[in-house]
Amino acid sequence: MTMKYTPTIPPPDPNTRSPKFKLPKLSCDAHCHIFGPGAKYPYAPDRSYTPPDAPLEDFRALHAKLGVERAVIVNASVHGTDNTVALDAIAQSNGAYRAVANIDDTITERGLRDLHEGGFRGCRFNFVRHLGGVPDKRVFDRVIAMVAPLGWHIDLHFDAIDLPEYADMLAKLPLSYAVDHMGRVKASDGLDQLPFKILIELMQHDEKCWVKICGSERVSSAGPPFTDAVPFARKIVETAVDRVIWGTDWPHPNVKVMPNDGDLVDLIPLFAPEAEFQEKILVGNPARLFGFDA
Repeated sequence: MTMKYTPTIPPPDPNTRSPKFKLPKLSCDAHCHIFGPGAKYPYAPDRSYTPPDAPLEDFRALHAKLGVERAVIVNASVHGTDNTVALDAIAQSNGAYRAVANIDDTITERGLRDLHEGGFRGCRFNFVRHLGGVPDKRVFDRVIAMVAPLGWHIDLHFDAIDLPEYADMLAKLPLSYAVDHMGRVKASDGLDQLPFKILIELMQHDEKCWVKICGSERVSSAGPPFTDAVPFARKIVETAVDRVIWGTDWPHPNVKVMPNDGDLVDLIPLFAPEAEFQEKILVGNPARLFGFDA
């Protein structure tokens, strides 16, 4: 019997720097993960990587240091379609957390209702090749048909090179969608690269299109402090500030260079120097997309 090798990825930087930028009240980290602990929330046997545990208590400590008061837990592929780790975190959050699920077409209507009642407001599809590749189109279409009546959106993780291929599909979707990590464009390819131009065109012409200005460490070609990602985030903000959200992506799975989350917070005023824009990106927009209480 052949055993599948799943590489273990590095942990996040444990020495989170206190950011200079003070986040507005009720700021939301709209893209972050909780991993395990594996002894309580087992990792999926068919996962493509093995994370170090990044449990709820570390998640809370990080946000306390940064000044984050709300969060959206994107249930990572390492937990497969078991969303219990996020459900349990929401239940302990006193309304401060929402989540995005990993599901497939085996989920029942009752199962979906349980997730919705538990604080889930979207589901994720991963199109990134090194994380498993393109989802089955039949499954994709069926899941969308199931979640649309709940008012959910879908969260989409692409390799930048594939964005042009999927632009027409995205425009035809019957529900809102959020593109992760600025589309994972490469900063070294410049603002005029085709994948980024496609992303901006979607934002301009499709009011269902939201974009997350997170993952600067994934976009950057120059490395820390990742400021070469700033022009891309700025262009996204200027294009449709009412459909932009921000996140840390903690604990930063599968990055080439591990960022410090305090440094990532200090990129926000470079992305959006305007206090009004900061309030929208960090508070108003995530409250609207994820249904936080006013």
